[in-house]
Amino acid sequence: MAPNLVEIHDLLIKVAHQAGQMIMSATPNANSEGTKKNSADIVTETDKAVETMVSTELMGKYPDFEFIGEETYHPGMQLSDAPTFIVDPIDGTTNFVHSFPSVCISLGFSIGKVPTVGVIYNPFLDELYTAIKGQGAFLSRNGGEKVRLPLKNPEPLKDLSTALVGAEWGSDRNGVNFDLKVKVFSKLAAAKEDGGSMVHSLRCIGSAALNLSAVAAGQQDIFWEGGCWAWDVCAGWCILVEAGGLMAGGNPGDWEPTIDGRKYLAVRGAPSGQKDIVEEFWKVIGDGRLEYSS
Repeated sequence: MAPNLVEIHDLLIKVAHQAGQMIMSATPNANSEGTKKNSADIVTETDKAVETMVSTELMGKYPDFEFIGEETYHPGMQLSDAPTFIVDPIDGTTNFVHSFPSVCISLGFSIGKVPTVGVIYNPFLDELYTAIKGQGAFLSRNGGEKVRLPLKNPEPLKDLSTALVGAEWGSDRNGVNFDLKVKVFSKLAAAKEDGGSMVHSLRCIGSAALNLSAVAAGQQDIFWEGGCWAWDVCAGWCILVEAGGLMAGGNPGDWEPTIDGRKYLAVRGAPSGQKDIVEEFWKVIGDGRLEYSS
């Protein structure tokens, strides 16, 4: 029997609000929290506690489904075709420890490795983004009525010089990926007479899930990212596509990215210009390639 997607969607919303209460009642300290890979890759006790609550709630209701969470992931775990909850308990942990309000819980659900349900909740702003495959994407603020995404009638995409671009440094601050990001960010921002794209601006929200939500809402035109994981993008991917957006690969030529591919280029919904602006962005990347292993 196929999973009841509405039932799963409603449970994810309930769990997201529970997580939001835990996040808002916590008092993280930027100087005392733990790290994973380096000082920019932060983990808190709240991350761990929220994931424990989420996995208990979801697996208690759906014990036959699979679960992949950021804090319980270990190398070698693979996303399968089975129904799978893909969870980031706190996306934007660095923001969280600094009390910067771009923080969310990202709750995704995939079937056949396809993002099928997405729930993203920012408790600081009380903004809830939701989507079910084939049923549209929505935003609810302060517990109010759901508003369909995008938030305004989408205009055609022209070129990068008219685009607001989401971009993140990530926690890797050396090596080939960092060097490519520095090059691409510089070229995107530079004046056209100096060979740049002169985009309207670059935005670093600090959360892949909230970047994808912003693109889905039509508040950003593009989001380019390498280095994040399936739990950062599964929910947002579903929301993006249901809002008319397009997900391409973060490296040139990749029109069929995977949830766990770790390289992404999201484009907002538009009546025209989506594929053209992807091609233009890929030209900015040039011969460089993001190199992240799944």
